[in-house]
Order: sequence, then C-alpha cells, then structure tokens
Amino acid sequence: MRQRCFIFGLLCATIFLSGCGTINNTTRGGLIGGGSGAVLGATIGGLTGHGKGAAIGAVIGSAIGTGTGVLIGKKMDKAAKQAECIEGAKVEQITDSVSGLKTVRVTFDSGILFITGKSNLNTTAQASLSKFANLVLLKNPDMDVIIKGYTDNQGWINCSKEESRKKNVELSQMRAQSVTSYLIDCGISTSQIKEVYGFGESNPIASNDTEIGRQQNRRVEVYMIASEKMILEAKNKYHNNNIQ
Repeated sequence: MRQRCFIFGLLCATIFLSGCGTINNTTRGGLIGGGSGAVLGATIGGLTGHGKGAAIGAVIGSAIGTGTGVLIGKKMDKAAKQAECIEGAKVEQITDSVSGLKTVRVTFDSGILFITGKSNLNTTAQASLSKFANLVLLKNPDMDVIIKGYTDNQGWINCSKEESRKKNVELSQMRAQSVTSYLIDCGISTSQIKEVYGFGESNPIASNDTEIGRQQNRRVEVYMIASEKMILEAKNKYHNNNIQ
C-alpha cells in the first residue's frame, strides 16, 4: 500500500510540475529518472499504442535512474530547439498523462504537406521534411521516431459515414507513410522509425465544426523519444562520471 501511495504521489508531483513553464526537459528528466522503470515502459507503450511498444518500453524502463534522466532531458531540450528552426513545423515538449515522461512532438499541418484528399507530398513539404531530416533526425540517431497521421471528420462524396471513416483512416495512413518514406529517402535509417500509423478522424485536437479546427485536425505528428541505446549510454555516462 505504501509503495502504491509513493508512486501515485510521484506521478501527481510530476504532472503538477509539468504545468510550470520554467521547467525544461533537463529538470523533467530527473523527475522521470527518479520514478519507476515500469512507468517509463508504460509510457513508451502508450505512445506506440501497441503491445510490442509496451514490451520494449518495460525493458528500457528498467535502465532509468535520476542522473540518467537528467542527461536524456538535456538531449531532448537540444532536439526541440533544432526542430524549432524548421519552417512549417510546430514543436512541443509534451508530458505523458500517465507517467510524466517528456518527449518531443513535431506536428506538420497536412495543409502544408498535402493537397486535399491526396497523400503525395508537395514540393514545399519536401523542402521542410528534408531540413527536418538533416537538421534534427540525422543529428539525433539515438532517438526513436514514431509517426502518426490524422484527418478531420469530413465525409467523402457518395460514401456513408462509416465508409468515410474508413477512407479517412486509409488516407491518414498513406500520409504518415509518405512522410516516413521521404525521411528515409533523406537518409534516415529505417531502424530509427519504430511505428507508423494512421488514426483517421480519431483524437481531434480542435473542433471539427469550423474550418480552422478541421485544418488543425488534418495533421502528421512525429514523436522523438529516447531509444534504448540513448538510455543505456546516458546511464553509463552518469555512472562513469560518478565513480569515486
């Protein structure tokens, strides 16, 4: 019972502190590192949304310590600043609702990337993604990448609501895959990209009742998270620097 109360209290404290604008990923990394490795595993599983990710995350989570978390946080802060230089990209440092794990999410408005109803990238999109690949991802090969595609809830001509929903899932998947394929063409290793999924009209971030809201919901999100390699290297570095 005491252990449950401790973990609950730790999570509450982490979530509370994440709302303060003065805390960066370096500080947050320490909070994450001081918590349970199993919690980190659950977060990575939550980002991927699949059992495979949760299993991998559980292994990674066991390697985390407070000092390790601080080192990882510094890398996440640096990657976020690099991504902020990319035209057409919205960069956020987000907090997982369960564990408080911080990661970098880069959102590309589908209106910038694609023609309505299409999944092929336009020239402007290719230029932005090329910069993102070269200035961010290639400089952070020890970060895993998850790519998610979404649409608004607008229907397709001559299709029922259910048919439109399925088509939107297919379109979001194709768009996420187009982004993935182009990043790979820019030199990103296929092993760095762990998950690519299309979620259609689910998980809207704005109201679908307005055009502005629908534009925000039509998006491709790229998540950068600490890989097992990054965590183990950070752990070893912290250990070596603190040997007495």
